[in-house]
Amino acid sequence: MLDVRKLRLLRELAHRETIAAVAESLNYTASAVSQQLSALEREAGVPLLERTGRRVRLTSAGRTLVDHAGTIFAVLEQAGADLAADHAALTGPLRIGVFPTANRAILAPALVALSTEHPRLELMVTELDPILAPGALRTEALDIALVQEYDYVPVDVDPALDTEPLLAEIIYLAALSPGALASHQRSQWVAGTPGTLCHTMTVRACQAAGFTPRIRHHADDFGTVLELVAAGQGVALVPELGARATPPAVALTPLPTQRRTHIAYRRGTGTHPAISAARTALHSVIRRSRSG
Repeated sequence: MLDVRKLRLLRELAHRETIAAVAESLNYTASAVSQQLSALEREAGVPLLERTGRRVRLTSAGRTLVDHAGTIFAVLEQAGADLAADHAALTGPLRIGVFPTANRAILAPALVALSTEHPRLELMVTELDPILAPGALRTEALDIALVQEYDYVPVDVDPALDTEPLLAEIIYLAALSPGALASHQRSQWVAGTPGTLCHTMTVRACQAAGFTPRIRHHADDFGTVLELVAAGQGVALVPELGARATPPAVALTPLPTQRRTHIAYRRGTGTHPAISAARTALHSVIRRSRSG
């Protein structure tokens, strides 16, 4: 019989592409990952990996097994959710991942509601860039997370996860005076750290307007971004949640593009009482915010 723990390693290899990355994500050594994958090949009775020098890729049999692994893990998660539903009260840890601008505006009031209604839940929050959240969910470092995508930066569907829409935000051009995006092709820009969704969104939105931005400053906190704009250090793209404390000197021009936030969790866990309670609390925050 195939070992579920080894299947998890194979699935992560399909996502992360190198044994070193799999080892880092799961706190294993690379040699331990290699040994476990070799053992899985022996259990399967067919080659699952093709090794060329230091590179490893999945064979067709390996990809087929990864597809089946997704179903297996979802069934196991659903079984755990069904068992948890028999408990009278919600207890134990609930690990939540959130990106910075959603922490204060969305998650904080949701945590108040969860703590009040379910005092025995052990709420554990990790702030991280949403590009890292899917991997943290797959490896069970997180149980539920807020993830996002921009019109110009669609996110690939992860078959290991279920998602549901939570919030859509306007994207603003932040500058010292109102104006069209195309008018700033010679301006200096402030953008997120390279590799983040915010940085990619800025580059692609400007390219769609016909130019590549000249990025002078990198900052991931939108409060810092807006202060840099107010100081005349450049212009920037800022989503609605990040623009709540805009300095008086900064003009915000709405653009025809959006940032969309989704709630994400592992397939099969959506009906788990703790996950369900968190989903309800998050949606309630958005409803109150919009009605207010």
